[in-house]
Amino acid sequence: MESTRHPADGGGTAPATEPRSALTLHVNDVARTLTVDHRTTVLDLLREHLGLTGAKKGCDHGQCGACTVLVDGRRANSCLLPAVAQDGRRITTVEGLADGERLHPLQEAFLERDAFQCGYCTPGQLCSAAGMLAEAADGFPSHVTPATADPAAPAELTAEEIRERMSGNLCRCGAYPRIVEAVADAAAHPGGTAGPEHREVTP
Repeated sequence: MESTRHPADGGGTAPATEPRSALTLHVNDVARTLTVDHRTTVLDLLREHLGLTGAKKGCDHGQCGACTVLVDGRRANSCLLPAVAQDGRRITTVEGLADGERLHPLQEAFLERDAFQCGYCTPGQLCSAAGMLAEAADGFPSHVTPATADPAAPAELTAEEIRERMSGNLCRCGAYPRIVEAVADAAAHPGGTAGPEHREVTP
């Protein structure tokens, strides 16, 4: 078989024609069918093939959380997911959190609390927080959940719980306190907050 030098492995060889497969992903409730190289990650598919650039490429090693998306409702690092292995799954990115013109309660809370600075990590923070709220509602424990907690009841989202559950998302700007406050607000008001003119202001 004809082969060619592979630039990524420092001198190995690879087939002249790389294997590709067709797959269908339901991205933000829209079915998208593509044919991609088997090495394509979900992150690269979203950014390079679908033009959804909300999820960011930070470390590209699953350590910073900037690429976090929801896969069938559960948060995942999209830089580590081979796209062809996700055929048929539902992918939600930060672009899909809002309901039309109405922001997701987490987006409202992040704005209200000024829970971002440069904004690079914010899409991953928002998707991770959305997944985390669902996990807590389903009673999933974290490392800091008391052993006496009822596993059948929603987890109580104290500041300590939120920090632990969001610890996989790094923020170089150090906006962590505001992020914790915003997630707590969204947990307390899952339907969203009122417009700015109706919000209570704490002295």
